[in-house]
Amino acid sequence: MLLICLLLNPVTSWAQQTYQISCVGFYNLENLFDTINQADVNDEDFTPAGANNYTPQVYQDKLHRLATVLSQIATEVTPDGLAMFGSAEVENRSVLEDLAAQPELKSRNYKIIHYNSPDERGIDVCLFYNPKYFRPLSSESLRVPLVSKEGAARPTRDVLHACGILAGDTVHVYVNHWPSRRGGEEASAPGRALAAGVAKANMDSIASKNPGAKFILMGDLNDDPVSPSVAKVLGAKGKAEDVKPGGLFNPWVDFYKKGIGTLAYNDSWNLFDQIIISEPFLHKEQSGLFFMKASIFKKDFMIQHSGRYRGYPLRTYNGIRYVGGYSDHFPVYIVLLKKK
Repeated sequence: MLLICLLLNPVTSWAQQTYQISCVGFYNLENLFDTINQADVNDEDFTPAGANNYTPQVYQDKLHRLATVLSQIATEVTPDGLAMFGSAEVENRSVLEDLAAQPELKSRNYKIIHYNSPDERGIDVCLFYNPKYFRPLSSESLRVPLVSKEGAARPTRDVLHACGILAGDTVHVYVNHWPSRRGGEEASAPGRALAAGVAKANMDSIASKNPGAKFILMGDLNDDPVSPSVAKVLGAKGKAEDVKPGGLFNPWVDFYKKGIGTLAYNDSWNLFDQIIISEPFLHKEQSGLFFMKASIFKKDFMIQHSGRYRGYPLRTYNGIRYVGGYSDHFPVYIVLLKKK
């Protein structure tokens, strides 16, 4: 009965005294660049002299707005918000440090796991974590060997794999930003299947030695929960009862089937931003972390309220015009519980 009450009303004070809450999120930060023109990447538009007129003032305003969103995610469940979160479309470690130092986030003392990817645009993925809740043990960058139609190497984002202790549990976290749909969904699908296979192979290797390993795969997958890369390559199921030992559960399938998404294009919603978990998280009668719920964080101030893109996420730029938004994606998060 206690668990049923908690699932119906997760914010009651007595429930928080009974369960330890850990929230894990993901947010595509939509082109978080610094203002410096790097010689080895295509970032000219995001400089003061570039097409976007990306000045230090714009950069600082974007940091503030992103921090405002991140500081509020999951605070209705736990005062400290996200224990960890992955991000995509970040240029380098410097912008991550600037974001973590924003007044809205500084008190949480977020630390960063980041590797430079070979992506042509110079954008990477990363993992922020609150050391109060997560202790990293190891990390690595997994290369996605994408090639063009002509067989030439086509650099893209790596998959970030970090292993650590979250609320006493050893968890493996994978942060992804799979190849885009440039050139069409069908034509570009093999690239996303390839990236999915890189993450899946790493998980399978770990699970072969530790069948009870707990995995969290998150990211902007550039595919929906029912796309082949997710449903077939990862084998992620939308119903918990269909997940067998060694399998993955995708709580976003029901969202997608109801027409709910995290980004919009041509008046149609996609749910590219997902957090997928492994089967051991589905057992509520355990001493470790178990899954409670998944949510899309979407506050009124993050939404476009007028014009052609009414109802869409309020993004940073409309074309090359700075509109002072946040991101073209809504963030997502999951709530994990552990009996105290």
